[in-house]
This record gives sequence, C-alpha cells and structure tokens, in this order.
Amino acid sequence: MADYKNGDTASWDAQQVRRGQADRPQPNKSTRRRKKRRRMNPLLALILYVLIVVAASATMAGVGWLLASDLCAFNRGEKMDVTVEISAEDTLDTVADKLQEAELIRYKWFFKLFAKVIKAEDKIGIGTYELNNDMDYHALVSGMRSSSGSMSAEVVDVTIKEGLTVAQTIRLLAEKGVSTEEKLLEAAKTANFNYEFIDNESKDISRLEGYLFPDTYQFYVNHNPKGALEKFIDNFEHKMMGEDVQEELESSGRSMKEIVTIASLIEKETDGTDQAMIASVIYNRLNGPGDRRGTYGMLQIDAALLYALPDHQGAITSSDLETDSPYNLYKYAGLPPTPIANPGMASINAALYPTSSDYYYYALGTDHKHHYFADYNSFLSFVNSDQYGG
Repeated sequence: MADYKNGDTASWDAQQVRRGQADRPQPNKSTRRRKKRRRMNPLLALILYVLIVVAASATMAGVGWLLASDLCAFNRGEKMDVTVEISAEDTLDTVADKLQEAELIRYKWFFKLFAKVIKAEDKIGIGTYELNNDMDYHALVSGMRSSSGSMSAEVVDVTIKEGLTVAQTIRLLAEKGVSTEEKLLEAAKTANFNYEFIDNESKDISRLEGYLFPDTYQFYVNHNPKGALEKFIDNFEHKMMGEDVQEELESSGRSMKEIVTIASLIEKETDGTDQAMIASVIYNRLNGPGDRRGTYGMLQIDAALLYALPDHQGAITSSDLETDSPYNLYKYAGLPPTPIANPGMASINAALYPTSSDYYYYALGTDHKHHYFADYNSFLSFVNSDQYGG
C-alpha cells in the first residue's frame, strides 16, 4: 500500500475543483448586457403613444372628411349639368361607374355602400336623367327615381316600326304588357304633355300622331302610361332639336307640324327607297302652278283617306272618295289636320330636303316600285297597262 497523508487528499480535491471551474467558459460583459432587459424611458413611451394616436386620428379624420364631402357634395366647384342614361342592363356597380365618369361622385365604393344601405336598386329606374354636381348622394338617387318602376323590376323591349299610328303603337305596347290599352288611350287623350308641339287642348289621340318616334325602347312591365308615351316624345324632340334640323325648318317656311305631317304622308306612301321622290310629288302639288288637271293643292293620297277610315278593308271605292273628312285629300286641298302616322328619320329628312322633279303623279308597278309621271295621260296609260300593280 502506498503511503499518503490525510492532508494530501484534501489538497488534491481542492485543486480539482478549481481546475474544473477554470475550464468552464465564463460569460463576458457584453453577453451579460444582452441578456439584461432594457427599459424605455416612460416619458418617451408616453410621447410616442400620443403621437401614434394623433396621427391615426388625423388620418381617420381626413379620410372621414373626404368621404363626408363626397356624400354631401361639398367643394364640387362650378355647377355642372350632366345627362345620365340608365338602362335595363345597368346595376348599382355600373350606375356608380357612370356617376364617377360624369364627375358627380369621387368614391365609387362609398356611393355603392350608401346605395345598398338605402336600397337604391328599388328606387333608381330606367331612363335619361338631368343631374348636376351640386347633388349629394341622396339627391342623385332621388334624381334617378322613376315612377314607373325600378332597376329590379321586369322590363320588356318594344320595337316601333316606321309608319305605325298612335292607335297601333298603343295596341303593341299593351300586347307587350307595358300597360293596358285602356290606360294608354286615356293618357294619350287627356294627359298634359309639356312639349310646345303637343296640343294639350285636344282630347283626341291624333294630337300625338307623328310624335311617337319609331325606335326600340325598354319599358317596365306595368309602366306608367303617360311615362311610356313620353319616352317616344322625348326621343322625337331629341331628334328634331338638332341645330341642322332647326335651321332647315326655319328656312323651309313651314312649321314643325307641317313638316312632320308631310313626312307621315311620305312614310305611308314610300316603297322604302323613294322617300325623296314622293316628297317631290307632294311639294309639286302643294306649290305647283295649278295647270296639271286640277292637281294644285290636291294631294289625293289614299293613306290619308284610310286614316279617316281605320276599319276599312279592301280597295278604296268611289263611295269612299266621297267621305266628308279633312283627311280625305281627294275632297280637301292641302295637308290633313294632323300627321297620319309616326314617320322615321328618312321620311322626315325627305320632307326637309325634297328632291326637285317635274313629277305630279306616281303609281305602284308589278315590280313593287313606284313609277313617276309628269302628266296625267302618261299616268293613266300606265295604270291601264299590265305593268300597274296597284
């Protein structure tokens, strides 16, 4: 056994402990600093919090003011009138697009939100509306309100062909479900229409004859009858109020009613291609020297006589020619008291810009075309030939 002293063991143990502690890595000062949690100055934290709150509040206030300004139509600048047309295909989204494009609103999404809240789709209707940039959101929606229906209502397309009378137009509208024939006839007779060329003193549907412009229209099912008729008249007024048309009307020396009456005669007589030639015969007879077998002023147009005989069937007879009516242009000179149908723009242009000719007569041939004649004998010869198709 080896010799050792009790003190040797204690000495060895102490050295081993110190050696182990020396071998263990010691944290440096920087490591101890990273682990220590830094605390912000309380005053600085309070200031930063207040700045964040103020900035957020200012941003929200600014955005709120911009939205409120748009909602209430503030700061829109100089007043500007705008025409906006709403069709059956439109939605709240497309209506908002149109208003934004017209510079009546700035924030489309905000208007749509407002419109959904007040259920504007049940208020805005199909039509053409005069709006302006002084209108707030509510006024814009109210300005596009229709008494006839809303964007969510059922609509129908109706095409009115050239040459239909008021009675025929009303019958077609009733067939399409726009309104009843009785209500439409009552409106045509008694409603007060705010147009200079409509005779509101008359209580006959002929007062609207010539002014229900042929076109394709969209109507609500169960449309307001007066509103339905006004759609036609508005379209007519729009077509006739052009500067060129107004200048030609003035230079013609005739009233608009006279021009439309002539156009209606052309419409009922044309084969679809010869409006200007028909116009030349009408003007020659109205303005001619009176040496063409009494044709001066005598238009002798069958369609006008048939207007006075709406239930007539078959060919015109000698008895029909004796009908005592101002629409009988075999008996009475000049124009009939009203248009006899609703002419299209081609016939209106022909009445405004007639072709110059020497013709006083025309007749329909077997080729379904009109043949024109300067004298009665040539006309009579044609009518007695196998080329005559009347």
